[in-house]
Amino acid sequence: MPSDLASSTSPRRRRLAAALAAFLTALASTAQEPAAETLRLSLDEAIVMALETNLALAVERLTPAIRQTAEDEAQAVFDPVVNADATARRERLERRGADGRFRHVDQDSLAVSGAISRHLPSGTTLTAGAEASVNDASTGGQESAGGLYVGATQALLRGRSVAANLARIREARLLTAQSEHEVRAVIEAIAADVEDTYWDLALAERRIAIYTESLKVAEQYLRETRERIAAGTAAEIELYAAEAEIPLRRQGLISADGAMKISRLRLLRLINPAGDAFWDRAIDLTDQPQAPAMDPDPVADHVALALARRPDLAQARLQIDLQDVELVRTRDGLLPRLDAFINLGKTGYARAFPQALWNLGTHDTYAVTAGLTYEYALGNREARASQRRAVLGQEQAEAALANLAQLIELDVRTAYVKVASTHEQVAASAATCRLRQETLRAETEKSRVGKSTSFLVAQAQRDLLASQIVEVEAVVELLHALTTLYRLESSLLERRGIALGDLPRD
Repeated sequence: MPSDLASSTSPRRRRLAAALAAFLTALASTAQEPAAETLRLSLDEAIVMALETNLALAVERLTPAIRQTAEDEAQAVFDPVVNADATARRERLERRGADGRFRHVDQDSLAVSGAISRHLPSGTTLTAGAEASVNDASTGGQESAGGLYVGATQALLRGRSVAANLARIREARLLTAQSEHEVRAVIEAIAADVEDTYWDLALAERRIAIYTESLKVAEQYLRETRERIAAGTAAEIELYAAEAEIPLRRQGLISADGAMKISRLRLLRLINPAGDAFWDRAIDLTDQPQAPAMDPDPVADHVALALARRPDLAQARLQIDLQDVELVRTRDGLLPRLDAFINLGKTGYARAFPQALWNLGTHDTYAVTAGLTYEYALGNREARASQRRAVLGQEQAEAALANLAQLIELDVRTAYVKVASTHEQVAASAATCRLRQETLRAETEKSRVGKSTSFLVAQAQRDLLASQIVEVEAVVELLHALTTLYRLESSLLERRGIALGDLPRD
């Protein structure tokens, strides 16, 4: 009877063995790529490579340079401005002659002028210029004029404040500083993502190794079960429980292989290695997940570090500074415009243009103009609305800063608890794994002497497999928790020995 059962199951065993062999061959071929294509990576090397070549970071690094162009644009308000114009004109007029009759008179004129002006942060506008003109009539009369002039306009109310006049420049600089903190936040996020993905890939590879070893154990037990059935020391029904473990292990192996391939692709995307076909490159991880020695600092130290270093908190503080600048600018807008001006000019006249220029220096002629200009919008609703918006914006920025600081402390404290919890789980899962291993050994020995069943052995194998997976998952979970804590307190780069000044800048 045992031989009949063995012969009836042999075709299925052959099919199962063939399928398993094909899968393992494909798995091996995936891992055994040419040596030149295999990328050996430690965790630190992966982080440094990502920070040098990651495309998302390359995009973000351009932001400060783009923001700096706004600084130049704001400063351009105080650049000197040169203007010039030239006008030629011809007109035909009717004039009464000495005999009382009207006659046509053609008159040509040419006028040129040029000036330079500059607006100063003090609210002063300085202007200097020159002008010349020539009028020639068909009656034979010609008149020429040449002149020089200087002028100054000083804002007495609106536009007088240096702080208000420089507000746009300061705003542009604060926005540039904000963008630099944004870049740091992206750098830290990418470094943390690389770490998490690196350990996910290591976890997937470890799962493959565990499932492969578990599959070998299940196959060995299946062979022993068949031998005991053939020898008549075990019931035929024991074979089904032993056979059922093979596809179960194979299913876990396939899932682990899929997870490994996905993690490999994600890591390749993050580090962006050189070459067009980098998606097919194999990765050889030189660091394996191990639980680090734990001597945690007090949680208050981590919170204080986060409140001092977090880039998003620095951005929130800069936002308050931006609102302060906006308050200064809009407060100036509430004032009416009252400007004092003075213009000094001197003009020389003659029939010929060169003589007009000569007369400019010899004739005692001049022109002085001085006065005040006043402007005020009745109700001044636009300026009042801008000022009110700036006040509310400042209140909102201060409230947002307090809220963000509270959220950061919550995140850090939560991550701290997570680290402590996962560290305890590592020790507990290791102890469970050792006990499950002893349980499997005992059940296997009992089964060999007929005191246990294949079902109990299979159950012990599954328990050991699960505990092995949980053990390595606990270690990786601890590494993830530490990475999260260091990222939340903005110390991840320093803990990995990376200084932002060492990174490439665009």
